[in-house]
Amino acid sequence: MAALQKMILGVFMYCCVLGVAQAEVIAPDTLIRKTVDEVIGIIKQDKDIQAGDQKKINALVDAKVLPHFDFQRMTQLAVGRYWRTATPEQKQSVVTEFRNLLVRTYTKVFTVYRNQTVEIKPFRMVAGDTEATVKTVINKPGSEPVSVDYEMELAADGWKVFDISIEGVSMVMSYRGTFASQIQDSGIDGLIKTLSDKNTSADESDMVKAGTN
Repeated sequence: MAALQKMILGVFMYCCVLGVAQAEVIAPDTLIRKTVDEVIGIIKQDKDIQAGDQKKINALVDAKVLPHFDFQRMTQLAVGRYWRTATPEQKQSVVTEFRNLLVRTYTKVFTVYRNQTVEIKPFRMVAGDTEATVKTVINKPGSEPVSVDYEMELAADGWKVFDISIEGVSMVMSYRGTFASQIQDSGIDGLIKTLSDKNTSADESDMVKAGTN
């Protein structure tokens, strides 16, 4: 009887903890809004970031942006059917190199920030949904608005972005054709080398720029 009571108590406590954890999950649109507001607020106050200080930009992205991305799923989508035939080591290498490439692309956005504002479009989600699309519009004075949509999934530790579409063009899917051609020509290892070479070249270019400033 005592054992049964302990079991029931244990199940009850687990359900309470699970309920609290679920209640604390931030909704996808709220997460995007919170992240955008924090990032823009920091950029507005930091002249070094506005001037293109790469170290500060990387630190900002690492702290405020990257935790909300699922780079493994992004890579898996970009590699497509070839993902199944890759070894665990190859998968990890592709994720690492593709992540570095995407991060570098993303950080360039901060160097061209000029008082843009981000509008979160009306969002609707049905209870129980594990995937969602958060639609936003970037407004810049004197320019046409740019639509940016975030494809998100509910993970164990909250909502994560697994793709971004700019003006209807998926950033991840746009790589799929290129990746497929490279894999067909030189295999997964060839793709890894290509991505690694691009990242190394970009790193060297950044170092040269930093040295001339």
